[in-house]
This record gives sequence, C-alpha cells and structure tokens, in this order.
Amino acid sequence: MTKAELIAAMAAKAGLTKAAAERALNAILDAVQNTLTREGKVTFTGFGTLAVEKRRERTGRNPRTGKPLRIPAAHVVKFRAGKTLKKAVH
Repeated sequence: MTKAELIAAMAAKAGLTKAAAERALNAILDAVQNTLTREGKVTFTGFGTLAVEKRRERTGRNPRTGKPLRIPAAHVVKFRAGKTLKKAVH
C-alpha cells in the first residue's frame, strides 16, 4: 500500500476529504517521528511498538570484491507487532 492509497482508504473509512486525510496522516507521521527522536519509543496498543535501538559496529563483506569492511554503529527503528495485529495476520 502506498501513502496515496492509505490516504484514500482513510478518507473513505472516516468520511473525510482526501486533503483532510492527508493532513491527518502527515500529523500522525510527524508526531511519531518527533516522539521517536525524543523518547525512542511509540506504542500503539494492540497494533505494535516502534522503538529506536542502537546497532553495534560490525564487520561486513563487499559482495563484489569479498573484502571485509567496517559497518559503523547506527540507530535503527524496529517494529514489534502487537497481539491484535499478530492475530489478524495469522
């Protein structure tokens, strides 16, 4: 599903215009991004949790040459599905 498809689905389900649905989606995405940046965790009860985790520095391989290379440490966002989402998908 693309962002445009999600906006159309939100508009249809909530009885909003596409413009209003887009503003709402953008506000949600901004709030999630800001919260992850400040606090490192966002929980949607039943749906899942987004959390920032630190990935350690590690050694990888260049697939073309086979030479080892250093992959620097980084912060990554991980998603853990909630009980309701797991049940719906299963």
